[in-house]
Amino acid sequence: MRIIFYVLVTGVSAIVTFILSLVIWKLSTRYRLYPKIRERDVHTRPTPRLGGVAMFIGILAAFGVASLIPQLSLVFSEPGKVLGLLGASLIIVLIGVADDVWDLDWTTKLAGQVVAAGILAWQGVQLLTLPIGGQTIVSPYLSLIITVIAVVLVMNAINFIDGLDGLVAGVAVISNSVFFVYVYLLQLEAQTDYFNLASLTTAVLIGACLGFLPLNFHPARIFMGDAGALLVGLLMAASAISVTGTVDPGIIAQPERYTAYFVPAFIPILIPFAVLIIPLLDFALAVLRRLRAGKSPFTADRKHLHHRLMDMGHSHLHTVLIFYGWTFVVSVGCLGFVFMPWYLASSLLAFGLIVCTLITLAPLSRRKRLRQLAQSAGPESVESDSDLSQFDALDASAATPTSAQPTAQAVSLNGKPQ
Repeated sequence: MRIIFYVLVTGVSAIVTFILSLVIWKLSTRYRLYPKIRERDVHTRPTPRLGGVAMFIGILAAFGVASLIPQLSLVFSEPGKVLGLLGASLIIVLIGVADDVWDLDWTTKLAGQVVAAGILAWQGVQLLTLPIGGQTIVSPYLSLIITVIAVVLVMNAINFIDGLDGLVAGVAVISNSVFFVYVYLLQLEAQTDYFNLASLTTAVLIGACLGFLPLNFHPARIFMGDAGALLVGLLMAASAISVTGTVDPGIIAQPERYTAYFVPAFIPILIPFAVLIIPLLDFALAVLRRLRAGKSPFTADRKHLHHRLMDMGHSHLHTVLIFYGWTFVVSVGCLGFVFMPWYLASSLLAFGLIVCTLITLAPLSRRKRLRQLAQSAGPESVESDSDLSQFDALDASAATPTSAQPTAQAVSLNGKPQ
């Protein structure tokens, strides 16, 4: 019956977020409270970006209801952590809204993120232990610095993938659901408190994303903006740090107990990375790409993973679903080590990764097949080249009529001029 209280706060967060998202969307549409379309944007019509405000208020409402539930009172026995989390969230939302409205420079945004992460760590949400061999971070200054870096990293990683309708909200629902199951099992087997800040934060965040997703799924009527994406990243980082950074090293140092009743010692640090694998990968690639080009790591561009998938030939919706699939396979696959022998969990994870890879690379196989058909049919087959042009700019230029073909005209597959 303990789970019912988490379901309750999740529902409050979802309902409040949905209602406020609807209100903000209607008001923003009526009074044209939305920015112009940027060159790197995928959407083609101006769309409100203040959905993060609705998510934040929904999260506040859920925490307020949770504070009134006696069974969850243990979470609020350390009010500093809760206030630190909500205070950091408020700062992040204000920074995000200011960026969505006035387009702040990256140094200002980074400074605000560091301040928010510092408040979170200052109030006790810190990495105190590293669950690898039971290592403890001795220096409080080192703990604070590592925590701030980790929080800022996760916030920016989540913000970097916020480029398609429903992408961040859906990925957050999947990954946080898996993380919630993991945290609940950890509490069960380690016989710790069933109601803690990590579980509550994860449940509330799932609700906010579920409430926002109906208006954000393709075609989106409202975006969460930087306020929402940074907020999601902050709460995911906080929940991961709350549980990963406070795992009892004494339990992990007892392999006979820990392995017999739960999972090998690497899982506590593997799961948080697993649920964030896609955002962290995109973040790392973006930073390397921009540094190699001599630009700031925070310079915006149109070369993120979701952009590349669409350039390969995936539709907007298919690209989002592929991200969902990768997130589900990696996070659930790692969680599988909790329930089954390692060799069976490894096999299922490998199978899922292979399926995701084949689906992701499917447009390349189609392009190769069309190119082979065009080459075998001879230069008179222009329609295949025309079909290829939607995948590659070089193919499009190759299909352009030249002086050697003065009367050639690109046609579609049904024979009509394009």
